[in-house]
Amino acid sequence: MIGFQKKTLLYLFTSLILISCNEPNSKQSAKYEKKFNLSIPQAKSIIDMPVHCLTVEYPNKLGQSLGSDSDLKSPHTLHPIFYGCYDWHSSVHGYWSIVKLLKTYPTLDADGKIKAILKKHITSENVKTEMRIFNDKNNLAFERPYGWAWLFKLQEELITWNDDDAKLWAASLQPLVNLLSERLKTYLPKLVYPIRHGKHENTAFALSLILDYTKAANDVDLKHIIIENTSRLYGNDSNCDMAYEPSGSDFLSPCLEEAYLMSKVLNQTDYKNWLKSFLPAIFEKKYSLEPGIVKDRSDGQLVHLDGLNYSRAACLYGISLKLPELNYLRAIADNHISYALKNLSKEDDYMGSHWLGTFALYALTHQ
Repeated sequence: MIGFQKKTLLYLFTSLILISCNEPNSKQSAKYEKKFNLSIPQAKSIIDMPVHCLTVEYPNKLGQSLGSDSDLKSPHTLHPIFYGCYDWHSSVHGYWSIVKLLKTYPTLDADGKIKAILKKHITSENVKTEMRIFNDKNNLAFERPYGWAWLFKLQEELITWNDDDAKLWAASLQPLVNLLSERLKTYLPKLVYPIRHGKHENTAFALSLILDYTKAANDVDLKHIIIENTSRLYGNDSNCDMAYEPSGSDFLSPCLEEAYLMSKVLNQTDYKNWLKSFLPAIFEKKYSLEPGIVKDRSDGQLVHLDGLNYSRAACLYGISLKLPELNYLRAIADNHISYALKNLSKEDDYMGSHWLGTFALYALTHQ
């Protein structure tokens, strides 16, 4: 136990003091040429997917715990902002996709119709209604941690957008963000073991997204809580076996999500040492990893593997950015995106189209 504590403290100390030091040499990273350049037509095809579903109320998976008959209400009544796109978290990250793309390609909303949807939905009154479920004693863990993480990611995008409307939307959402921030500060120290499987509850993916927010928002307290618990939960891990990935409906890689998260909390030298223990095979230049195969994209669980291909790519890009000597991982990431991207369309079955645009964008912006 003492050895564990010492090692955890070492990781924490080096993370807090050196997190901004020893970053990869930009000249080394520049040797890699991006395979995918997000053109305006491609950006439009991606933004059309969440725009199309934000106001589509049904089908809908509410995911709430009922305390009485009075809790049985329509999705729009319960969630006046995040009622579309099949479930709460997909609606949240649909908004993230829209904001992310409008910041870069404002001409995608030349007629103002997209912003009009956001103005109508993201209001202080609607946020108050959204918060009711989080304050219901039967739903204190509603959408934890996946939906929470995407809300933080949406807020990160809003607070870094120099736009008057975005500032208003961020101000409206901040009370819910603050509530979930406090919940995280209470929850993480009680989480004895990380949740490692490749779906919504995965701890590493959530902490990775939320950590991005803390840096943009300069939320020092939450940032330190995340770094401290990341080191505690993952600092002693070794020999993650990719041979057992993926499971049949994964959209996240347990091993790669953890590896990517640790790249954000350790300095380059410590990270290289940790990664050599955790994923030693990844340092072999002949390292290979095949994309997850999808045989039926109308099956809501099987199509998860297209999401896995995107999220794996994002992790591989991130790891190679931290350690430029692993640049060969980028070709593997490219291959994963190529496999899934050709099938991306809002005309596809709703089980995939309501969320896969976000994962494609997430991967493409990690190149």
